[in-house]
Amino acid sequence: MKETDKTTLPIVQMARDNDEFRKVIWTGENSQVVLMAVPAGDEIGGEVHEGHDQLLWFVDGEGVAKIGEREEPVKAGDLSIVPSGTWHNFKNTGSGMLKLYTTYSPPEHEPGTEHETKEDAS
Repeated sequence: MKETDKTTLPIVQMARDNDEFRKVIWTGENSQVVLMAVPAGDEIGGEVHEGHDQLLWFVDGEGVAKIGEREEPVKAGDLSIVPSGTWHNFKNTGSGMLKLYTTYSPPEHEPGTEHETKEDAS
C-alpha cells in the first residue's frame, strides 16, 4: 500500500478493516501512523524503542499490555502510552483479532512498510 497524502482519515474504520500485522499508512518528519492486527493468542513481541515515544489506540478485541513493570488489560477504546526507552509487549487474549493504530514520534519504520504477519516483521 502506498502511504496516504490525506490529512484527515477514518482511522478507526481503517484499523478495523486492516488484517495485516503492520501497515505504515503515513510518515512525517516527526511522527508516523501505523495500523496493526494481532491474531488471537499472539503478541506484538517484547521490544524497546530508544528515542521514540509510542501511543497505541485499541479499536477491536481485548488483550494485555505489559509496559515496564505494569501489566494491564486493554480493550476497544483504550490508549496505551509507551515512553521512549521502556520495554513493552501487547498480547491478544481474546478470540478475535486485536486491532489498533499506533503512532511513533519520531518515525520508527521505513515509510510504506507492510508486514502481513509477525513472522514477516522479524
